[in-house]
Amino acid sequence: MTSLSDIRSTFLGFFERNGHRVVDSSPLVPRNDPTLMFTNSGMVQFKNLFTGVETRDYVRATTAQKCVRAGGKHNDLDNVGYTARHLTFFEMLGNFSFGDYFKREAIPFAWELITKDFALPVEKLSVTVYHTDDEAADIWKSVGMPESRIIRIGDKPGGGSDNFWQMGPTGPCGPSSEIFYDHGPEFWGGPPGSPEEDGDRFIEIWNLVFMQNEQFEDGSMRVLDAQSIDTGMGLERFAGVLQGTNNVFETDLLKALVEASAHATNTDLGEGHITHHRVIADHLRSTSFLIAEGVLPSNEGRGYVLRRIMRRAMRHAHLLGAKDPVMHRLVPELVRQMGDHYPELVRGKAVIEETLRAEETRFRQTLDRGLRLLDEELSALPEGTDLPGETAFRLYDTFGFPLDLTQDALRERGRGVNTEGFTSAMAEQKAKARAAWTGSGEVADQGHWFDIADRDGITEFLGYETETAEGQILALVTGNDAVDEADGPVQIVVNQTPFYAEAGGQVGDTGWVTTETGRAEITDTKKVAGVFIHYATVTEGTLKRGQGARLEVDHARRAAIRANHSATHLLHEALRERLGDHVAQRGSLNAPDRLRFDFSHGAALSLEDIAEVEAEVNQFIRQNTPVETRIMTPDDARAIGAQALFGEKYGDEVRVVSMGRAPTGKGPGGETWSIELCGGTHVVRTGDIGAFVMLGDSASSAGVRRIEALTGQAALAYLAGQDRKLAEAALALKTSAADVPARVRALVEERRRLENEVAQLRRELAMGGGARTEEKPREINGIAFRAQVLSGVTGKDLPSLIDEMKAQMGSGAVLLIADTGDKAAVAAGVTSDLVGRVSAVDLAKAAVAELGGKGGGGRPDLAQGGGASAANSDAAIRAAETVLKGAA
Repeated sequence: MTSLSDIRSTFLGFFERNGHRVVDSSPLVPRNDPTLMFTNSGMVQFKNLFTGVETRDYVRATTAQKCVRAGGKHNDLDNVGYTARHLTFFEMLGNFSFGDYFKREAIPFAWELITKDFALPVEKLSVTVYHTDDEAADIWKSVGMPESRIIRIGDKPGGGSDNFWQMGPTGPCGPSSEIFYDHGPEFWGGPPGSPEEDGDRFIEIWNLVFMQNEQFEDGSMRVLDAQSIDTGMGLERFAGVLQGTNNVFETDLLKALVEASAHATNTDLGEGHITHHRVIADHLRSTSFLIAEGVLPSNEGRGYVLRRIMRRAMRHAHLLGAKDPVMHRLVPELVRQMGDHYPELVRGKAVIEETLRAEETRFRQTLDRGLRLLDEELSALPEGTDLPGETAFRLYDTFGFPLDLTQDALRERGRGVNTEGFTSAMAEQKAKARAAWTGSGEVADQGHWFDIADRDGITEFLGYETETAEGQILALVTGNDAVDEADGPVQIVVNQTPFYAEAGGQVGDTGWVTTETGRAEITDTKKVAGVFIHYATVTEGTLKRGQGARLEVDHARRAAIRANHSATHLLHEALRERLGDHVAQRGSLNAPDRLRFDFSHGAALSLEDIAEVEAEVNQFIRQNTPVETRIMTPDDARAIGAQALFGEKYGDEVRVVSMGRAPTGKGPGGETWSIELCGGTHVVRTGDIGAFVMLGDSASSAGVRRIEALTGQAALAYLAGQDRKLAEAALALKTSAADVPARVRALVEERRRLENEVAQLRRELAMGGGARTEEKPREINGIAFRAQVLSGVTGKDLPSLIDEMKAQMGSGAVLLIADTGDKAAVAAGVTSDLVGRVSAVDLAKAAVAELGGKGGGGRPDLAQGGGASAANSDAAIRAAETVLKGAA
């Protein structure tokens, strides 16, 4: 069976051999198209190349692009699990030409790949072309497609055509040609263009777009000077063709995830469960990849789409009877299946698992109650009646049920939702909220904070001007219950506060609140619906609702946070100056002990980059210039060059923070170094930051880098510690501090040389004291076969030994078993001329099974595995011989 991984590699390898640059998948969050919520096709990252806005050092490219279709115009969420083809996450294989080759190369490329490399029968294929595209039709005939299976598709009655592509109302456009595969008469459906074209018999496997025209507003067109190619092949759908199924969930990768879901929930794959498992398998992929890129569940924008996908999967896990969180337990299998090609899954594994676990834990607190409410409401309705929109809104507002989750639950009962009623209830609540407060940050599953905001209004924030204030306690909440008096853990709401609530990457303040009857320590501050929530523990006496209170922020902690936040602004501008204007903030953390800054950039920073950026920030700290704050409209802020946080929504007025002076700066006078829209707290003068030290640069997600840094006393302490470590290293190496790097490099090189010598000696020992062996290969089924059991070597040594033996033999198969004492390591190899007859993977699996192991995998020419013991090596060798005897 050809795996998805093999198909991906074959596709990319084919086009690489034909002069294409293999380009990494772009992020799911588009960097160059604000109109898209998620990347949904392979051409998104090349849009500026097609329009001529950008050029690169290549004119041919090929990609395997991560895509998500959930939310916005392209939304497959509701169909996933119920159809054979719909997915929220999929991979789009594609080849692209930017003014280089055109139809006469693109069509033969496609034909050669699918009929030769993938060996699809010609009689199973048909193509469509735009009805006036005689050139494409003639080329298809020339490569061998019978004219009877070249179908011309015209315009639809309302305009537009499935075979004419447009980037928009104006701009590049052109005809397209789609390749279809016939699953056979056992499936219902007709060829494209027929009344039955929506059936499952004929499915599109590849779309070739020929960008040959430019369209203008008046509808006229001209032929482009540089004509381009954009193609797209859905990997999962094509894998179904090669693996003999019309259902993407029966392909190897998704099937493995479906089976993992069944194992995790201790359920079978029968008719009553299979839809649930398929939903979970698909949604696991989309949520994991989005989290790996830094998208986190929230109630707005991309974060809300992520939450909708997560909660839909979690409801299906609930229907399978899962009592505990499930999704995070499936992440290791996903990483095993896709981590080799997408290393961001490996890097983000811990974050993905924790985010899924935390979200499912939160949602389970309301899921049961929400489903009970749904059942109660349905039982009171006449059979077949749609659920009232007001009830659906209550499920959303109180229990955190996205509308599509409610619709999904009703679908299984043959019911629908009065969406107009839902929209009306939503609009009514928003109007009511606007009348009561101007804050934001609504959280659907914390409805009691809305009640408090509705009753008492929003909290007034005083923390820009002061760190102490007098206020009145408006509410005390323990758990989710409002109380009049508290003597332990409690959440406090006051009418006004100097405490900053966590937002914009800045952590919430801590400190103390004191009343005439008690005192509490505040450990965090957050904001919901404009209400500042002070998380506290009463340490003396009691606190009572309605009391006056003195609120005092922990000054030292706030000062450290301010320094880190202001340093983040200077860092942002220094990175833009050093790396380019593409640098944009993608996330941050401004805590008392450190700062963390995520930004868009495709490569690691060099040591020189880090040194230059660090020096630039410290230069502006030493300037000790005032930090200025102004309130203005968003348009005015942008006009003076203010940087806005990507994806953030702003009101009619924004707070603009400026700092630093530079001869080539921005702003009205052209001298301000950093200008950003920011609601956080900052130092009075840049010198208050003290010092700035970067701890390093790492990858946060695809296309996003992360810098961690220290300021003030923490930075000085870190530098002192580094000096001590350097002195200790110099002492141990018996050299001066200045010569430590050179001495370490010499030692590393010496160790590498010695390790290579040891490895070579082990190989020579294993081969009988030299590079050759006296043993001659046996012939089995016309295949030369050599098998040996080795001592004194490790599993890491086996691949190179396999290569040596294959080189000696010229043609044949090799099986090596390393007896490492407590375990056995296995490696199998097949020379390139025989991989069509026998696979090294099959040889390794057969041997491993006899040695008490499981699995065994790799490539057709080299595979490895492990067993519990080498005691049954003879049986393992016989098992491999059996595989050879059965080779075609």
